Amino acid sequence: MASTNDLKNGMTLNIEGQLWNVVEFQHVKPGKGPAFVRTKLKNVMSGKVVDKTFNAGIKVDVANVDKRDMQYLYREGDDFVFMDLSDYDQPRIPAAVVGDAANYLLEEQTVTIAFNEGTPLYVDMPAAVELVIAQTDPGLQGDRSTGGTKPATLETGATIQVPLFITTGEKVKVDTRSGAYLGRA
Repeated sequence: MASTNDLKNGMTLNIEGQLWNVVEFQHVKPGKGPAFVRTKLKNVMSGKVVDKTFNAGIKVDVANVDKRDMQYLYREGDDFVFMDLSDYDQPRIPAAVVGDAANYLLEEQTVTIAFNEGTPLYVDMPAAVELVIAQTDPGLQGDRSTGGTKPATLETGATIQVPLFITTGEKVKVDTRSGAYLGRA
């Protein structure tokens, strides 16, 4: 248990049986009336963001979230197998927990996985990864008025939009949050 005065960004709270990350908080002391804490909370499982106001000084339940660095080994059915780099344990993480990160995961890549009481919550990828273009059509000149893009398939199987000058076999940087092309690697 912690007080609302102890809230920090990134802290995970257990509110009514659900886990919420504190995205931002603000301690407000109005001229009239009691102080309160205004927060923006993000649901760990669904990603839903809500605004919640707490009275200052009340107790909130802090969840114990264990973040571990793990190396992706391989995919087996609907599960992804990772290896804990500290004790070499190999937990299986369901595809639902991995989510969109699967589009940018390469074997032997290191990611951070958050656990609560042994249950995997989410996979935290680096902001950008370098991947090879597995297939893309040649770009055609003259069909546009501004810089155009074309679809390209990455080595992981995901499809992104790239500029016309990118060719098959090139290594590019991709934003893991939005799937946007960032540049050549």
